[in-house]
Amino acid sequence: MKQALADAIKARGYDTLTPVQEACGDPALEGRDLLVSAQTGSGKTLGFGIAIAPNLLGEAEHFDRAEAPLALVIAPTRELALQVKRELEWLYEKTGAVIASTVGGMDMRDERRALGRGAHIVVSTPGRLRDHIMRKSIDLSSLKAVVLDEADEMLDLGFREDLEFILDESPKNRQTLLFSATVPASIAKLAQRYQRNAERIATTTGEKQHADIEYQAFRVSARDTENAIINVLRYFEAPNAIVFCNTRATVNRMTTRLSNRGFSVVALSGELSQSERTHALQSMRDGRARVCVATDVAARGIDLPNLDLVVHAELPTNQDTLLHRSGRTGRAGRKGTSAMIVPPAVRKKAERLLGWAKLTATWADAPSADEVTAKDEERMLEDTDWSTNLEESSNAMVTMMTERFLPEQLAAAYLRLYREKHTAPEELADVGEPAKPRQAFGPSVWFSLPGGRDAGAEPRRILPMICKMGNITKDDIGAIRIQPDTSYIEVREVSVKTLTAALGSDMTLENGAPLTRIANPPSFERGPARKDSKPRFDSSKPSTKPNYKNKDKPAYKSKETSDFKPAPEKSFVKPASKLNANTTPVDWNDTSTPKPKKPKVSAKPKYETKKPYAAKNDKNKASDNTIEPIKARKTYDEKSSSKPYAGKTASKSYAGKGAKTDAGGSPVQGKASSKKNRARQLAAKGGTAAPRKPRAKS
Repeated sequence: MKQALADAIKARGYDTLTPVQEACGDPALEGRDLLVSAQTGSGKTLGFGIAIAPNLLGEAEHFDRAEAPLALVIAPTRELALQVKRELEWLYEKTGAVIASTVGGMDMRDERRALGRGAHIVVSTPGRLRDHIMRKSIDLSSLKAVVLDEADEMLDLGFREDLEFILDESPKNRQTLLFSATVPASIAKLAQRYQRNAERIATTTGEKQHADIEYQAFRVSARDTENAIINVLRYFEAPNAIVFCNTRATVNRMTTRLSNRGFSVVALSGELSQSERTHALQSMRDGRARVCVATDVAARGIDLPNLDLVVHAELPTNQDTLLHRSGRTGRAGRKGTSAMIVPPAVRKKAERLLGWAKLTATWADAPSADEVTAKDEERMLEDTDWSTNLEESSNAMVTMMTERFLPEQLAAAYLRLYREKHTAPEELADVGEPAKPRQAFGPSVWFSLPGGRDAGAEPRRILPMICKMGNITKDDIGAIRIQPDTSYIEVREVSVKTLTAALGSDMTLENGAPLTRIANPPSFERGPARKDSKPRFDSSKPSTKPNYKNKDKPAYKSKETSDFKPAPEKSFVKPASKLNANTTPVDWNDTSTPKPKKPKVSAKPKYETKKPYAAKNDKNKASDNTIEPIKARKTYDEKSSSKPYAGKTASKSYAGKGAKTDAGGSPVQGKASSKKNRARQLAAKGGTAAPRKPRAKS
């Protein structure tokens, strides 16, 4: 390892390296292509930072002036790319490295200017890096190393074409490093195509998945999902927590709910701009926010300090996403908790995900309000405020408070202030308790109320009226039957006394409607059938339709044995109405008589011309029925009094369309718009030309 990098790691407070970092820093692998698979949180960023340093620096400990980039680091998401940039900045701080980033959502003009000034290492997302390559704003001719971080995620997100384009544009003698949590067949094919004699490094073999993460599955009722999330956040009181949802709509709803309940919360989803996403993560790092509600966009590579709790508000679609979500906590030796909210409908799915991921979770009911309160009291008694030395400036105030108030009053005030700083927990339904069966109604008494179906009476209106005015509950009322002109109500016998006492002696409800007790249960009549409904089936009457499922079915008769008789043959005789008077009927079945031929159609009569049109009697048309004969066509000389075109002569110029003529009718020579012709025309008409204006002397 380069000494500058070792000093930076030591100054950062790292005493030992993780297995993946030690494997990447092996001197025997300097300059080799690497295919590394390691679980999330194992320090892969420092691993490839250490691995590419010897190839970039050579024998030196410092970089020369920054020009074309020497290394590319490609990450699937913007947040991960910016995080990798921050990690490499402090790792290469003492080498004088210039590190630039090109990610989607940022101003491309600023990125082009940064690349133009020069950079040793460029951290980018696949889509934006391809744009820069196609626009010729980045020079890849000097590349010595290319790193694909979270390569499996980039392929899952559809960046295969972009990655292949970038690797094809890079120099062939580069060092290529592929880092991934898993190595599926797609990653193996990519490595086989673009790596040369790659060294395989796997640090997950024989190790338990996420040994530093405790998995807990909380059973909740379907209606208490969001309330259970609030109680889980309150129960653990983690400095930083992430709540994962599957959709942006759920993120927005959950963010609003937590904000209204007093949590300092931020949202992280794909619909936010890059600036908003960066500010949200920075708020988590600064401590201004404690809860981040996010989609799976934050499930890869995001490293937040003091992130001790991950809550799966909605279960992921596969076990890989479950591992990557949970991997946001329990990083670099820290302990963490991954809590799954499991309503009854997704219980089987949760068990399958845990089985596929080879994880063991502790199943329990979601923390109740009493459990959250007990946990708060435990944390309050273990708070460091009790062991902190008293400041001298506060001695006088403390003495005055102890002399003025009793110890019980001081303790009650402290407890009240402590609880006001924390959000109150939610009451949850008992998931394990089975639904109570409906009890038998028991002895009852029937009452009648005037007004039924014809008056618009409905059970939904009668029930609350009787409960309110009779001082009984809906459990004390049994059946409500609406008849055409009367409504009947069944009341539990033990509640009749309470009902009569509340209604008084007159037993009247709203609008003076009397409620009358009847001795015997009423007999109910069916309501009138609708006009478009079918008649009700009466089972007491036998069916008139034959039952073909039994022996009554008639036996099948073939054509030979059936009673079918063909119709008798009849001779066709043409009706007399269709015959002429001089003809006799013809028997068409008699072969001896030849069939008469159809008469030929007589020739059409000659066309007779119609009578001439009789014009109306007016002053412009003739009054007789004759048509005025067509006049002969006029010749050219008869139409126009002017002389016909005589053709071009040598003495006269052509006078085309719009040309002007003199008084004798002959065309004027020259252009009609010239000054000489204008004066000549005016002279022929007896006028004089207007005097010319003198030119202004310069």
